Order: sequence, then structure tokens, then C-alpha cells
Amino acid sequence: MQLSKKTIEAVRQVVTGDENLSPYRSGPKLVTLFNSYGYQNEYAKGFPSRWIYAQQKLDDMNGTDAMSKIICDVCDPREYMDTDFEFTAAVEYINKRLFYDGYEVVVEKGLAKIRSLHGADVAVSHPFRGSTEQSHHFIEEQIEKSERKIKDGDYDGAITNARSLLEAVLRELESRLDENPPKYDGDLPKLYKRVQTALNLSPGRKDIDQSLEQVLSGLTSIVQGLSALSNRMGDRHVRTYKPSRHHALLVVNAAKSLTNFVFDTYEYQNDKSQE
Repeated sequence: MQLSKKTIEAVRQVVTGDENLSPYRSGPKLVTLFNSYGYQNEYAKGFPSRWIYAQQKLDDMNGTDAMSKIICDVCDPREYMDTDFEFTAAVEYINKRLFYDGYEVVVEKGLAKIRSLHGADVAVSHPFRGSTEQSHHFIEEQIEKSERKIKDGDYDGAITNARSLLEAVLRELESRLDENPPKYDGDLPKLYKRVQTALNLSPGRKDIDQSLEQVLSGLTSIVQGLSALSNRMGDRHVRTYKPSRHHALLVVNAAKSLTNFVFDTYEYQNDKSQE
């Protein structure tokens, strides 16, 4: 995510809390925030001014996936609970500048996300952010790669990474839902059906509304279509059809939407079981 100098300066004001739009972050709190993105700084003697430190780190993060993540974090409504600030004011302040870079912050289901004004969703909400586990890192990697490859015009590669993202997410959830999951044989629709059943999302259930049944059946069709498209257009096999940008956007956004849905369903059912 590449931002202009003026936009980064606006993000810095929300990060530090110096614009009176967001909670104030002291030097130690800023270090803690940026260290969560992989830095290993210490707040000690000789530490620069807060705004200089934040500006340096944001400049360093510019052009990477970390930039979208930190914006989502500082615009997260939960950061504003029990404070005198409204997250909507911070979002509006940043969005006025992000507009010129082709992005906007949106809040969906209580979580902040970055969307491209050109139609590409560039952030996925998932519960593994910051995890050091290899499988979780792989999920982050596929999200970043699919987005970057669309921007770079590598539409074949973006489609391949979208499939890999969905595969990784479904395999991760299956491992959490089943202590002894079957070995994955590369059949994506079959994998989704197992996870779908474990999450009580099977369209054949007798206790669900007919309209919801149609939607759930549509999700199965999306997985089947995505699997077939990735085989025809992706770079894993001999390509039989050359994808265009709108094809890649369709596949990547479909994979991301389904990823968000299964994550939300898993978290909802997990929270419900602990009540």
C-alpha cells in the first residue's frame, strides 16, 4: 500500500494522538505499537521526539502490507472505547487524504478495513494477525501476494495465490474443528464441504430458511468455480485461458469474501460455545 507524503502525515497524527482525534500514545506506547509489526525498538535515553519516531516508522512501512494494517489498527473502534474520542472522526480525517491515493477506510462488523476505490479489497479480517505460526504467516503471505500481483499485472499469479489463500484458511479451520482431519488431497471443493459441515453451514439443513439455503448453496458454487478457474487461468498448470484484471479481481475478492465469512462463522460459534 503506497501512500503520499501528506497522507502518511495524517496517519501519523492519528497514530500519535496529536491531532486530538484519537487516544494519545506516549513514547513507550508507540514503541509497543510499532514493535507489533516486527520492529525491535526500545524506549531509552536518546529516543527521538514521538512524532519523528512515528513518521520514520510510517515512512519505512510505506509500500508494504503493514501500512494498511496499522491504519486498520488505529481506526479500530475498540481502540476508542472508554475514551472521549469517536473513531468516526479519525476515519473521516484519514479518508479525506486516502481518497487521493485511491483508498478508503471502511468499518464492517466492527472492524476497520482498507478498500481500494478501484474495486479491490486490500484487507482481510482474520484472528491470526501477529501470529508467528508458519501456517498463519502463509495466510498473510497469500493475501499480500494476491493484492500485489493484481497491482503488478500478474493476474495468473494473483489467481493462484487466491486459491492458495482459501486452501490455507480451510485447512487451518479444519485442523481446529477436527482433531484428526483427513489428509488434504488437493480437492478444494471436498475440503470446503468438510469445513462447511463442521461449521453447520450445510445448505441441506432442515432448520434453515430457504433463502439462506440458496446463499449457502451459492458459496459451494463459488468454491467449485474458483477451483476450476484457478486450474484454467492460474499459473499452477498449463494455462488454457489468459485472465484479465477483472477476472483476477473477481477470483481474489471471491476468495477474500469467503475467507471473511468462514472466519466470522468460526469465531461466532466458538464464542457461543464458551457462553
